[in-house]
Amino acid sequence: MCCPQAILSYNKKVKAVLECYPCLSRLLRQSAQIATSDEILRAKAIADGTKILDKHFSTDGLTIDVATRLARVVREVTGNPDPYLPMKEREIELSRKLAAQAEDHVAGDFKSYLSLSLAGNAIDFFRDLEQVKKDIESPIKFAVDDSAAFERKLEKAKTLMFLADNAGEVFFDLPLVKWLGRFVSVTYVVKEAPIQNDATIDDLGRAGLDGDLGRIITTGLATPGVIFENASREFRSEFRAADLVLAKGMGYWEGLTEIAPTGKVLHCSMAKCKPVAESMGVPLNSFVAIMR
Repeated sequence: MCCPQAILSYNKKVKAVLECYPCLSRLLRQSAQIATSDEILRAKAIADGTKILDKHFSTDGLTIDVATRLARVVREVTGNPDPYLPMKEREIELSRKLAAQAEDHVAGDFKSYLSLSLAGNAIDFFRDLEQVKKDIESPIKFAVDDSAAFERKLEKAKTLMFLADNAGEVFFDLPLVKWLGRFVSVTYVVKEAPIQNDATIDDLGRAGLDGDLGRIITTGLATPGVIFENASREFRSEFRAADLVLAKGMGYWEGLTEIAPTGKVLHCSMAKCKPVAESMGVPLNSFVAIMR
């Protein structure tokens, strides 16, 4: 159960820590590797990206800001506008199959559909595919679970923003979006342009779901999660006006802790890295549904 004290306990901005640097460096090298087969361009992208990393990395800053800058460098140097497209296509097909199998066992209530949606959050390009399959097939156990409090708020809500995460999760999100649509008007939010393996409108089209998720808008950014002050006017306006927000993924946890808690945002994620897990107060690889 969520209470004001619990919400306030998460009133802390989630800044980068020193161990984020090697993770960002690994992301840079991975992005350059898959963006081009040209070894010269790869080397230049890594060299230029490392300069950006050294210049902008700070424990007073956000990792999603640095990750956005690194992705921009890789795109510009390699000329590849969507380096993770092949990976996203594979994740979408995997999601299509696994979600269909998993949905057969869903009880049909909010907690069950939320658990199904969160199972898809185990899909990640940093993680081993076989481990992902095991995580999806295993029952979800929440280290923090404010889902009941959020469900009670649905009784009086009229509008809800669903902040989507990775392209490979869309089929896991769909049953939850449809269930929520029975009670509130749902707006599904994706990224404006490609960033890592995050979902875009084009990715929804590739999945064949652009007509099934109801109203769709973007953050106006090509950024993991969202840097609120840089987001589009449409996103910022609708975020403030929405009665409830369901935010999936660590990027939104990091980005939205920059603004004061309102008690209307349910952060749903798998805590896949130690700094994020510590900021949530949970063990590594825990699932959470945190009201903030």
